[in-house]
Amino acid sequence: MPPSTVNQIITPPDEKFFLVPQFPLQRQYEALRAFLVEEEPSGDVARRFGYSPAAFRVLCHQFHHDPQKRASFFRQPQRGPQTTPARDRVRDLAIAMRKRNLSVYDIQRELATAGLTISINSLTVLLREEGFSRLPRRADDERLPTVKPEIAEVADVRHLDLSPRSFRTPVAGLFLFVPLLDRIDLHSVVTAARLPGSKMIPAAQAVRSLLAMKLIGTERKSHVMDLVMDQAIALFAGINVVPKRSYLAAYSSRIDHKACLRVMEAWLEQVEQAGSPRGSSFDLDFHSVPANSAQEPLEKHYVSSRSRSQKGILVFLARDAEQGVLRYANAGVTKGEQSDEILQFVRFWKKHTGKLPAELVFDSQLTTYKKLSELNREGIFFVTLRRRSRKMLQQIYSQPDSAWRRISLPALTRIYRNPKVLEERVTLSGYQGELRQLTVMELGHEEPTILLTNHRKRGPVELVTRYAQRMLIENGIAEAVQFFHIDALSSMVGMKVDFDMQLTLMASSLYRTMAQRIGREYSHSQAKTVFRNLLNLSGKVEITAASVVVTLDKRAHNPYLVASGLTDQRTLMPWFGNKKLIIQFA
Repeated sequence: MPPSTVNQIITPPDEKFFLVPQFPLQRQYEALRAFLVEEEPSGDVARRFGYSPAAFRVLCHQFHHDPQKRASFFRQPQRGPQTTPARDRVRDLAIAMRKRNLSVYDIQRELATAGLTISINSLTVLLREEGFSRLPRRADDERLPTVKPEIAEVADVRHLDLSPRSFRTPVAGLFLFVPLLDRIDLHSVVTAARLPGSKMIPAAQAVRSLLAMKLIGTERKSHVMDLVMDQAIALFAGINVVPKRSYLAAYSSRIDHKACLRVMEAWLEQVEQAGSPRGSSFDLDFHSVPANSAQEPLEKHYVSSRSRSQKGILVFLARDAEQGVLRYANAGVTKGEQSDEILQFVRFWKKHTGKLPAELVFDSQLTTYKKLSELNREGIFFVTLRRRSRKMLQQIYSQPDSAWRRISLPALTRIYRNPKVLEERVTLSGYQGELRQLTVMELGHEEPTILLTNHRKRGPVELVTRYAQRMLIENGIAEAVQFFHIDALSSMVGMKVDFDMQLTLMASSLYRTMAQRIGREYSHSQAKTVFRNLLNLSGKVEITAASVVVTLDKRAHNPYLVASGLTDQRTLMPWFGNKKLIIQFA
């Protein structure tokens, strides 16, 4: 039987590392070893390792008489400190405290009182080294007495306090929305939408609490904990104390998509009954709310703020171009439903108003040519962009100068006021009939802008100007992201995004009404500007037997509020014992 070679040591191919040393110390070691251990003649060793006979004799002399030379061949690695000063100086105290069943946080506080600083991680390691296991979780009454946050009352409308009192608040400007809400029956909106509620927190109080967070620009639902002790927020919502973050964050999970559509329709109806006019021309766009969790079963969408595709929730938005306010929002649109969302908005608007929208303006990626054909059959005018291909650009650049004509745009602040336009009639795959195609050059872009429309009578100046106004919806989306914080959600669940968008629509329309009511320089201002300059007010609230008197502190912009007439009328507050709200200035 032939011997097995499985466990035999095979000579490695780099054996020359030992036979032909390259480094000086290694060469000296191998030469001395060959002479002293293997007892080879000194002359042979000197020749093999490249030394002269005299130099090799000097090397042997140094090895015999110099201890440092012998020690230089093998050096012990330097080890770090074998002591832990931070832990050792508190070790005995920490052990004694742990025997009293103190937690690492209690021990850290006691040591800090004695002037000894140590981290929680170091204390944990110290106790583990001494053989202590973790303490079981203790109840609050079993812990050492320490400074703790004050616990607010439980939110319960049955405990609403109507007794006379006075207090100061940093959000007194919130009460300026009460005269605006007086003409909007929020209770009817909540009832028509069949929103959930309870005896402790009815639906109207829950929605008012959430709406208040939007109106003052609170980023996350968890930040309500900064205001739970503020009586003004509770008074505005009509409850004894603002619901805590757990309730506000979970409330929208009980509201499905159909309820969100009912909220939107009921709110629009109330806003229009309150005197807010509605337009017939709309700007449309998509916005991706990014998800920060890879575990959510979401599709990837392009997030413009991050210039990449990532998991998120796609939201469809429609902005009233004439009134400058968001009118429609639908969250959770999938890629398969994306192209049909424009028709969903048309159906919703027809059901709500009884009329089709007269005009829609959007970019090239919002829908398909087949859907454009359906819009045309419905008699809806549209203006959109066409995607540029290399072949199209070659045809455009090859056009003679005589095919173009100059137009003059009316905007005085525009830098590029005299672009040139090429107008054509084109047919597209999936679209029945012809479309007008306007190619615009010298508009401030390197490549031409190509517009598609089914307008037959509008001139190029009107069409180019109208599409340029569509950029305002991007400003509206930016406002919703920056001030109403639609991207800063406490959960990635689609239903929460959907209801949060309905709250954003409500807050957006209230701020637009506020800006128009104030007028002058603020008639077209964004919500962030209106809040910062005018509504971010502190003040004093005094509750009497028959009224609620809010005295706003002095600020430079208060004359705008005085001129708006918002403080001229006394508003009845049915959610607060039918007391009358009186707003005055210090």
